[in-house]
Amino acid sequence: MNYWATFAQTIDNVNRSVGNAVAYTSLVMALVTTTVVVLRYGFGQGAIAAQESVLYLHGTLFMLGAAPTLLEDKHVRVDVFYRNFSARKKHWVNTLGHTLFTLPVCTLIVIISWGYVTESWMILESSPEPGGIPAVFLLKTLIPAMALMLGLQALSHIIQGLITLCEVTDDD
Repeated sequence: MNYWATFAQTIDNVNRSVGNAVAYTSLVMALVTTTVVVLRYGFGQGAIAAQESVLYLHGTLFMLGAAPTLLEDKHVRVDVFYRNFSARKKHWVNTLGHTLFTLPVCTLIVIISWGYVTESWMILESSPEPGGIPAVFLLKTLIPAMALMLGLQALSHIIQGLITLCEVTDDD
């Protein structure tokens, strides 16, 4: 089991690092948005690439922030019953939930998005706007990247849940 615990910890460490890095995109988004507004209303200048960069930053924050959010257990949960469960029941719910729902959904997202993303890469899709960012293909790559990272984080939770369930002797 030590190998599996180390594997799960490695996934956690990678996702934690990605989360720490991606957290700065919200600050950059605010600064770029402020700059765009000042340019537009203060100087009458447009900045298409800057406006699009806010979209790219938001996509990056949302897509690459999903797995670190799951890691820190900060995702949305309807916990009407869950909050009253014992630690053992919570581990069962989380382990089964990730096995039956998170992993299959992540797999489906990768499968469905693969053609969409590879087609974008094949043509090196760029912005339709003059002066826009010529990297739409990179933005679309975040879709399977998010699913892969989220799936790995779910796998980490499953491994840790199974290890804990084997150790916990709570009478529930």
